[in-house]
Amino acid sequence: MYKNKIESWRPTGTLDALKKRAHIYSQIREFFAERGVLEVETPVMSYATVTDPHILSIPVYYKTLGSEKEQILYLQTSPEYAMKRLLAAGSGSIYQITKAFRQGEVGRWHNPEFTMLEWYRLDFDHHQLMDEMDALLQCILQTLAAERMSYKEAFEKYVNIDPHIATVGILQAAAEKFAISFEGTLEKNGWLDLLFKHCIEPRLGDERPCFIYDFPVSQAALAKIRSENPPVASRFEVYFKGVELANGFHELQDAVEQRRRFEANQLYRMEHHYPSIPLDENFLAALEYGLPHCAGVALGVDRLILLAHQAEKMADVLSFAFPNI
Repeated sequence: MYKNKIESWRPTGTLDALKKRAHIYSQIREFFAERGVLEVETPVMSYATVTDPHILSIPVYYKTLGSEKEQILYLQTSPEYAMKRLLAAGSGSIYQITKAFRQGEVGRWHNPEFTMLEWYRLDFDHHQLMDEMDALLQCILQTLAAERMSYKEAFEKYVNIDPHIATVGILQAAAEKFAISFEGTLEKNGWLDLLFKHCIEPRLGDERPCFIYDFPVSQAALAKIRSENPPVASRFEVYFKGVELANGFHELQDAVEQRRRFEANQLYRMEHHYPSIPLDENFLAALEYGLPHCAGVALGVDRLILLAHQAEKMADVLSFAFPNI
């Protein structure tokens, strides 16, 4: 027992991994400097946070000296809202390497405190941003040019169904066919996520990175929706070696629609007994003022380093992983 306490001070990551991290940071900064993208820094605390019921924030409690009043703040799950306020204020294309925090995310690929690279490119759509993401991965990981599949193509290839028109019954039957069991009830998005996680995600990016794009409108989050048949969300994710690395959007500029999505999330939270949180009115005001046409993406830096270092788990590339903090 005493020996374990003595040894607990040691870093979880190796010195080689920390050197690899420093080198990758320098590569990222050089990559964006060559493209004229400005590095910025925004606060990691805010009075509001994401409404997405599947992303749980970590609250912090602030009290001014001499005051009895305690204020609830939130550690950022990503710098997205603050960076979009900078975009609306005229910053131009920007990027940031920052800490982000999410409740309950611990495991091989997760740590409650992690490093995120987020960037926004003016006058890009999500396909142009995929091009730039592909270039970054080739720079950092020396990958081959990425493969691309629409969300629909991926489901048709690996599950043999059209995810946009499939009913809950069809999705549930597909899960049973693949011996995927779930106790309880799920809505359509839940079944789509379950099938994607078990039947598609592990098979993506074996030889080269794979972009999945044009998600169902029910999974749009902060992405534009295109009026096609059926409509799709201009969103992408990128996978390599079965690991999800990034999530990007052709960014929604409509403040009224964004508020509607936030309020729908709040209703879902209430119906499923999740805590209610304040909407980020500063972000919504920035959208009302005018977000320029842009695309943005968030990349998990620790996972990127894990792949570059050929490590087994995220703790191997962090100086001190949870709970050894």
